[in-house]
Amino acid sequence: MNKTQWIKIIALSGMLCVALGAFAAHGLEQSLSAKSLSTMRTAVLYQFLHTLALLGIIALPEKLLNEHLQNRAAQFLLAGILLFSGSLYLLVFTGISAVGMITPIGGLALIAGWLLLFSAARRSQ
Repeated sequence: MNKTQWIKIIALSGMLCVALGAFAAHGLEQSLSAKSLSTMRTAVLYQFLHTLALLGIIALPEKLLNEHLQNRAAQFLLAGILLFSGSLYLLVFTGISAVGMITPIGGLALIAGWLLLFSAARRSQ
């Protein structure tokens, strides 16, 4: 994926963080239980932090990273956002507890993304 596509994905994810966070805080605060509201906050927080991490990864100078591993790290972080935060959003909005089984897979994808970023770092010449 090229940088323009990544920037568009990152911008959409950032916009969703703000929109979902505001919706939960102002539109759902009265209708969600404390536990569901906490789950929603966790989903938004992880999505926002990893959206910023994606922005940082694609903004790093190309000479610092192995391009293939840089791309894989970004892909795993994106998959982690979708699986981790996405499953928590589904859990809150649908109440289907079985969706929560997907969340740890998203967490593992996030961890793998960070490990891939570590592996992508080139040694200084």
